[in-house]
Amino acid sequence: MLGEFGFVGLLFFVAILFPIGAIVTSYLLSKLRMRPDRPNPIKGTTFECGIETVGPAWVQFNFRYYFVALLFVVFDVEVIFLYPWAVAIRQLKLFGFLAVLLFILVLVVGLVYDWKKEGLEWK
Repeated sequence: MLGEFGFVGLLFFVAILFPIGAIVTSYLLSKLRMRPDRPNPIKGTTFECGIETVGPAWVQFNFRYYFVALLFVVFDVEVIFLYPWAVAIRQLKLFGFLAVLLFILVLVVGLVYDWKKEGLEWK
């Protein structure tokens, strides 16, 4: 059992150690004056695409951008759930096929509902 989870523990240890090591190294280099630290008012300004920012930073976006992104995530997660099913289709037999058919049916009903409500239209 320990052998199975040993690699997961090692990966978790490296995942924690790596960012902590980077922060500690940066701190030590700043104390040794090896890291540049020259504050400048220009460095603190808002910078976008090489030109000065025009207008306020708080701009309202159309909610459809978020809606389309959410739909993308939903159908992307669908693919993630279908992959293990496709790998194990021979072991699942008829029950697995009917379960995934129901899963796809629910998603298709949601897509048709969204299509009828014109949620996918750019107006």
